[in-house]
Amino acid sequence: MTATELSGRTVTVFGAGGFIGTNVCAALSLAGAKVHCFGRRSRLAIPYEPQSWFEAEFTDIDAVKAAVAGADFVIHLLGGSSPAVYNNAPAQEVMANIIPSLGLLDACRNAGVGRVIFLSSGGTVYGPDVMTPTNETAPTNPISAYGIGKLAVEKYLGLFHHLFGLDYRVLRVANPFGPYQLPNRGQGFIAQAIQCALDHEPIEIWGDGSIVRDYIYVADVANAVVRSLLHRGDERVFNIGSNVGLSLLDVISSIEHVVDKSFDITFLGSRPVDVQCSILDTSRAKTSLGWKPQTDFLYALENTKNWLISYRGS
Repeated sequence: MTATELSGRTVTVFGAGGFIGTNVCAALSLAGAKVHCFGRRSRLAIPYEPQSWFEAEFTDIDAVKAAVAGADFVIHLLGGSSPAVYNNAPAQEVMANIIPSLGLLDACRNAGVGRVIFLSSGGTVYGPDVMTPTNETAPTNPISAYGIGKLAVEKYLGLFHHLFGLDYRVLRVANPFGPYQLPNRGQGFIAQAIQCALDHEPIEIWGDGSIVRDYIYVADVANAVVRSLLHRGDERVFNIGSNVGLSLLDVISSIEHVVDKSFDITFLGSRPVDVQCSILDTSRAKTSLGWKPQTDFLYALENTKNWLISYRGS
Protein backbone atom coordinates (compact mmCIF):
# COMPACT_ATOMS: atom_id res chain seq x y z
CA MET A 1 0.00 0.00 0.00
CA THR A 2 1.27 3.45 -0.90
CA ALA A 3 0.39 6.75 0.76
CA THR A 4 -2.09 7.54 -1.99
CA GLU A 5 -4.01 4.39 -1.05
CA LEU A 6 -5.16 6.14 2.13
CA SER A 7 -7.23 8.47 -0.03
CA GLY A 8 -10.90 7.82 0.64
CA ARG A 9 -10.20 5.21 3.32
CA THR A 10 -12.11 5.54 6.60
CA VAL A 11 -10.10 5.98 9.78
CA THR A 12 -11.69 6.30 13.23
CA VAL A 13 -9.44 7.98 15.80
CA PHE A 14 -10.15 7.38 19.48
CA GLY A 15 -8.80 10.31 21.48
CA ALA A 16 -9.00 12.63 18.47
CA GLY A 17 -9.51 15.72 20.63
CA GLY A 18 -6.21 15.37 22.47
CA PHE A 19 -2.72 16.63 21.74
CA ILE A 20 -1.50 13.65 19.71
CA GLY A 21 -4.97 13.02 18.29
CA THR A 22 -5.23 16.51 16.81
CA ASN A 23 -1.89 16.13 15.05
CA VAL A 24 -2.65 12.59 13.86
CA CYS A 25 -6.05 13.59 12.47
CA ALA A 26 -4.47 16.51 10.61
CA ALA A 27 -1.88 14.17 9.05
CA LEU A 28 -4.56 11.67 8.07
CA SER A 29 -6.70 14.38 6.52
CA LEU A 30 -3.71 15.64 4.55
CA ALA A 31 -3.18 12.08 3.27
CA GLY A 32 -6.76 12.06 1.97
CA ALA A 33 -8.32 9.77 4.57
CA LYS A 34 -11.90 10.16 5.80
CA VAL A 35 -11.35 10.99 9.46
CA HIS A 36 -13.97 10.07 12.06
CA CYS A 37 -13.34 11.19 15.63
CA PHE A 38 -14.21 9.73 19.03
CA GLY A 39 -13.86 11.38 22.42
CA ARG A 40 -14.12 14.82 23.88
CA ARG A 41 -14.02 17.59 21.31
CA SER A 42 -11.02 19.86 21.38
CA ARG A 43 -11.68 23.38 22.62
CA LEU A 44 -9.04 24.58 20.16
CA ALA A 45 -9.36 25.43 16.49
CA ILE A 46 -8.39 22.18 14.77
CA PRO A 47 -6.46 22.06 11.46
CA TYR A 48 -8.72 19.56 9.68
CA GLU A 49 -12.40 18.86 8.98
CA PRO A 50 -13.68 15.59 10.49
CA GLN A 51 -16.30 13.49 8.73
CA SER A 52 -18.06 12.95 12.05
CA TRP A 53 -17.45 13.24 15.77
CA PHE A 54 -18.67 10.74 18.37
CA GLU A 55 -18.60 12.77 21.55
CA ALA A 56 -18.86 10.05 24.19
CA GLU A 57 -17.00 8.40 27.02
CA PHE A 58 -14.71 5.45 26.26
CA THR A 59 -16.86 3.31 28.55
CA ASP A 60 -19.93 3.85 26.33
CA ILE A 61 -19.77 0.60 24.36
CA ASP A 62 -22.70 1.46 22.10
CA ALA A 63 -20.94 4.66 21.03
CA VAL A 64 -17.70 2.71 20.50
CA LYS A 65 -19.51 0.22 18.25
CA ALA A 66 -21.11 3.03 16.26
CA ALA A 67 -17.74 4.75 15.83
CA VAL A 68 -15.94 1.70 14.42
CA ALA A 69 -18.77 0.62 12.09
CA GLY A 70 -17.50 0.85 8.52
CA ALA A 71 -13.95 1.83 9.53
CA ASP A 72 -11.03 0.52 7.51
CA PHE A 73 -8.64 1.45 10.32
CA VAL A 74 -8.93 2.37 13.99
CA ILE A 75 -6.33 4.37 15.91
CA HIS A 76 -6.40 4.00 19.69
CA LEU A 77 -4.91 7.02 21.49
CA LEU A 78 -6.97 6.97 24.68
CA GLY A 79 -5.61 6.27 28.15
CA GLY A 80 -3.22 9.20 28.10
CA SER A 81 -2.89 9.97 31.80
CA SER A 82 0.54 10.63 33.30
CA PRO A 83 2.51 7.71 34.81
CA ALA A 84 2.13 8.94 38.40
CA VAL A 85 -1.66 9.33 38.43
CA TYR A 86 -2.86 5.74 38.81
CA ASN A 87 -0.15 4.38 41.12
CA ASN A 88 -2.17 5.13 44.24
CA ALA A 89 -5.31 3.61 42.70
CA PRO A 90 -4.23 1.03 40.08
CA ALA A 91 -7.75 -0.42 39.84
CA GLN A 92 -8.79 2.86 38.21
CA GLU A 93 -6.30 2.19 35.41
CA VAL A 94 -8.01 -1.14 34.79
CA MET A 95 -11.50 0.33 34.83
CA ALA A 96 -10.71 3.51 32.86
CA ASN A 97 -8.41 2.11 30.20
CA ILE A 98 -7.93 -1.65 30.03
CA ILE A 99 -11.56 -2.78 30.17
CA PRO A 100 -12.78 -0.15 27.67
CA SER A 101 -9.86 -1.08 25.40
CA LEU A 102 -11.07 -4.68 25.42
CA GLY A 103 -14.52 -3.44 24.44
CA LEU A 104 -12.95 -1.49 21.58
CA LEU A 105 -10.99 -4.51 20.32
CA ASP A 106 -14.09 -6.67 20.45
CA ALA A 107 -16.05 -4.03 18.52
CA CYS A 108 -13.27 -3.83 15.91
CA ARG A 109 -13.27 -7.61 15.51
CA ASN A 110 -17.02 -7.74 15.02
CA ALA A 111 -17.03 -4.78 12.64
CA GLY A 112 -14.32 -6.23 10.42
CA VAL A 113 -11.85 -3.39 10.98
CA GLY A 114 -8.75 -3.94 8.84
CA ARG A 115 -6.14 -2.82 11.37
CA VAL A 116 -5.88 -1.26 14.84
CA ILE A 117 -3.02 1.11 15.65
CA PHE A 118 -2.29 1.48 19.36
CA LEU A 119 -0.02 4.15 20.78
CA SER A 120 1.82 2.66 23.72
CA SER A 121 4.50 4.24 25.90
CA GLY A 122 8.14 3.70 25.06
CA GLY A 123 9.11 5.63 28.18
CA THR A 124 7.31 3.34 30.65
CA VAL A 125 6.76 -0.20 29.31
CA TYR A 126 10.43 -1.22 29.44
CA GLY A 127 11.14 -0.27 33.03
CA PRO A 128 14.41 0.78 34.68
CA ASP A 129 16.82 -2.10 34.05
CA VAL A 130 17.32 -2.16 30.29
CA MET A 131 20.21 -1.15 28.07
CA THR A 132 19.90 2.15 26.27
CA PRO A 133 19.15 2.85 23.52
CA THR A 134 16.43 0.24 24.08
CA ASN A 135 15.07 -1.89 21.25
CA GLU A 136 11.73 -3.67 21.00
CA THR A 137 13.12 -7.05 22.14
CA ALA A 138 14.16 -5.69 25.56
CA PRO A 139 12.36 -7.03 28.66
CA THR A 140 9.20 -5.15 29.66
CA ASN A 141 9.04 -4.49 33.40
CA PRO A 142 7.10 -1.24 33.92
CA ILE A 143 7.21 0.40 37.35
CA SER A 144 3.96 2.35 37.04
CA ALA A 145 0.33 1.35 36.73
CA TYR A 146 0.25 3.48 33.58
CA GLY A 147 3.01 1.42 31.96
CA ILE A 148 1.40 -1.83 33.04
CA GLY A 149 -1.88 -0.68 31.50
CA LYS A 150 -0.20 0.15 28.18
CA LEU A 151 1.56 -3.21 28.13
CA ALA A 152 -1.67 -5.02 28.98
CA VAL A 153 -3.41 -3.51 25.94
CA GLU A 154 -0.43 -4.54 23.79
CA LYS A 155 -0.80 -8.13 25.02
CA TYR A 156 -4.54 -8.17 24.39
CA LEU A 157 -3.91 -6.95 20.85
CA GLY A 158 -1.63 -9.93 20.40
CA LEU A 159 -4.31 -12.21 21.82
CA PHE A 160 -7.02 -10.85 19.51
CA HIS A 161 -4.69 -11.33 16.57
CA HIS A 162 -3.98 -14.92 17.61
CA LEU A 163 -7.60 -15.85 18.32
CA PHE A 164 -9.50 -13.78 15.77
CA GLY A 165 -7.00 -12.54 13.18
CA LEU A 166 -7.40 -8.86 14.15
CA ASP A 167 -4.47 -7.04 12.56
CA TYR A 168 -2.63 -4.43 14.60
CA ARG A 169 0.47 -2.32 15.05
CA VAL A 170 1.83 -0.93 18.32
CA LEU A 171 3.86 2.26 18.40
CA ARG A 172 5.85 2.67 21.61
CA VAL A 173 6.21 6.44 21.58
CA ALA A 174 8.87 8.26 23.60
CA ASN A 175 8.11 11.72 25.03
CA PRO A 176 6.13 13.67 22.42
CA PHE A 177 5.87 17.46 22.37
CA GLY A 178 4.73 20.18 20.04
CA PRO A 179 1.68 22.22 19.01
CA TYR A 180 -1.67 21.48 20.68
CA GLN A 181 -0.04 20.19 23.87
CA LEU A 182 -1.56 22.31 26.61
CA PRO A 183 0.80 23.12 29.49
CA ASN A 184 -1.84 22.96 32.24
CA ARG A 185 -2.77 19.29 31.83
CA GLY A 186 -0.03 17.80 34.03
CA GLN A 187 1.65 16.22 31.01
CA GLY A 188 4.45 17.31 28.76
CA PHE A 189 7.52 18.73 30.47
CA ILE A 190 8.50 20.84 27.46
CA ALA A 191 5.13 22.59 27.14
CA GLN A 192 5.07 23.31 30.86
CA ALA A 193 8.66 24.59 30.86
CA ILE A 194 8.09 26.91 27.88
CA GLN A 195 4.93 28.24 29.51
CA CYS A 196 6.84 28.96 32.72
CA ALA A 197 9.54 30.77 30.76
CA LEU A 198 6.96 32.91 28.95
CA ASP A 199 5.23 33.71 32.24
CA HIS A 200 8.52 34.47 34.07
CA GLU A 201 7.76 31.73 36.58
CA PRO A 202 10.09 29.10 38.06
CA ILE A 203 9.92 25.62 36.58
CA GLU A 204 9.40 22.70 38.95
CA ILE A 205 11.21 19.46 38.19
CA TRP A 206 11.19 16.13 39.96
CA GLY A 207 14.63 15.06 41.22
CA ASP A 208 17.90 16.83 40.49
CA GLY A 209 17.40 17.34 36.76
CA SER A 210 19.58 14.43 35.69
CA ILE A 211 16.69 12.22 34.48
CA VAL A 212 17.19 11.50 30.77
CA ARG A 213 14.36 11.25 28.29
CA ASP A 214 13.91 10.79 24.55
CA TYR A 215 11.88 13.72 23.18
CA ILE A 216 10.11 13.38 19.83
CA TYR A 217 8.28 16.10 17.89
CA VAL A 218 4.60 15.31 17.45
CA ALA A 219 4.61 15.79 13.66
CA ASP A 220 7.14 12.96 13.45
CA VAL A 221 4.86 10.81 15.62
CA ALA A 222 1.90 11.53 13.34
CA ASN A 223 4.00 10.54 10.33
CA ALA A 224 4.83 7.23 12.04
CA VAL A 225 1.12 6.59 12.64
CA VAL A 226 0.31 7.12 8.96
CA ARG A 227 3.15 4.83 7.93
CA SER A 228 1.99 2.13 10.34
CA LEU A 229 -1.40 2.08 8.61
CA LEU A 230 0.37 1.33 5.32
CA HIS A 231 2.93 -1.15 6.65
CA ARG A 232 3.04 -4.60 5.04
CA GLY A 233 5.86 -6.29 6.99
CA ASP A 234 5.69 -8.94 9.71
CA GLU A 235 6.73 -6.74 12.64
CA ARG A 236 3.96 -5.35 14.80
CA VAL A 237 5.72 -3.38 17.56
CA PHE A 238 7.81 -0.27 16.84
CA ASN A 239 9.71 2.22 18.95
CA ILE A 240 9.07 5.82 17.92
CA GLY A 241 11.59 8.27 19.35
CA SER A 242 14.49 10.55 18.50
CA ASN A 243 17.33 8.12 19.38
CA VAL A 244 18.76 10.93 21.53
CA GLY A 245 18.70 11.27 25.30
CA LEU A 246 18.44 14.67 26.96
CA SER A 247 18.42 15.41 30.68
CA LEU A 248 15.82 17.76 32.10
CA LEU A 249 18.58 20.31 32.62
CA ASP A 250 19.63 19.92 28.97
CA VAL A 251 16.06 20.62 27.89
CA ILE A 252 15.78 23.66 30.15
CA SER A 253 19.00 25.05 28.69
CA SER A 254 17.66 24.60 25.15
CA ILE A 255 14.37 26.29 26.07
CA GLU A 256 16.25 29.23 27.57
CA HIS A 257 18.07 29.57 24.25
CA VAL A 258 14.82 29.49 22.26
CA VAL A 259 12.93 31.98 24.45
CA ASP A 260 16.07 34.09 25.03
CA LYS A 261 15.66 34.26 28.76
CA SER A 262 16.61 32.25 31.82
CA PHE A 263 14.37 31.21 34.66
CA ASP A 264 14.63 29.73 38.12
CA ILE A 265 14.33 26.03 38.83
CA THR A 266 12.54 24.57 41.84
CA PHE A 267 13.81 21.08 42.56
CA LEU A 268 11.27 18.67 44.03
CA GLY A 269 11.84 15.22 45.47
CA SER A 270 12.44 12.31 43.16
CA ARG A 271 9.53 9.96 42.34
CA PRO A 272 9.59 6.16 42.40
CA VAL A 273 7.57 6.13 39.17
CA ASP A 274 10.37 7.74 37.14
CA VAL A 275 12.84 5.65 35.16
CA GLN A 276 16.24 7.34 35.37
CA CYS A 277 17.10 7.00 31.71
CA SER A 278 14.90 6.24 28.69
CA ILE A 279 16.22 6.37 25.13
CA LEU A 280 14.61 4.35 22.35
CA ASP A 281 16.36 2.52 19.53
CA THR A 282 14.22 3.14 16.43
CA SER A 283 16.21 1.00 13.99
CA ARG A 284 13.25 -1.30 13.37
CA ALA A 285 10.97 1.61 12.42
CA LYS A 286 13.62 2.91 10.03
CA THR A 287 14.09 -0.48 8.36
CA SER A 288 10.50 -1.70 8.27
CA LEU A 289 8.34 1.44 8.27
CA GLY A 290 10.74 3.62 6.33
CA TRP A 291 10.39 6.11 9.20
CA LYS A 292 12.89 8.20 11.07
CA PRO A 293 12.65 11.44 13.07
CA GLN A 294 12.90 14.42 10.74
CA THR A 295 12.59 17.50 12.94
CA ASP A 296 15.53 19.29 14.50
CA PHE A 297 15.06 19.65 18.26
CA LEU A 298 15.64 23.43 18.45
CA TYR A 299 13.39 23.99 15.43
CA ALA A 300 10.70 21.89 17.12
CA LEU A 301 11.07 23.90 20.33
CA GLU A 302 10.70 27.12 18.33
CA ASN A 303 7.50 25.83 16.71
CA THR A 304 6.15 24.76 20.10
CA LYS A 305 6.94 28.16 21.61
CA ASN A 306 5.25 29.98 18.73
CA TRP A 307 2.13 27.83 19.03
CA LEU A 308 1.93 28.43 22.79
CA ILE A 309 2.24 32.17 22.22
CA SER A 310 -0.60 32.06 19.68
CA TYR A 311 -2.67 29.91 22.04
CA ARG A 312 -2.17 32.39 24.88
CA GLY A 313 -3.28 35.19 22.59
CA SER A 314 -6.40 33.44 21.32
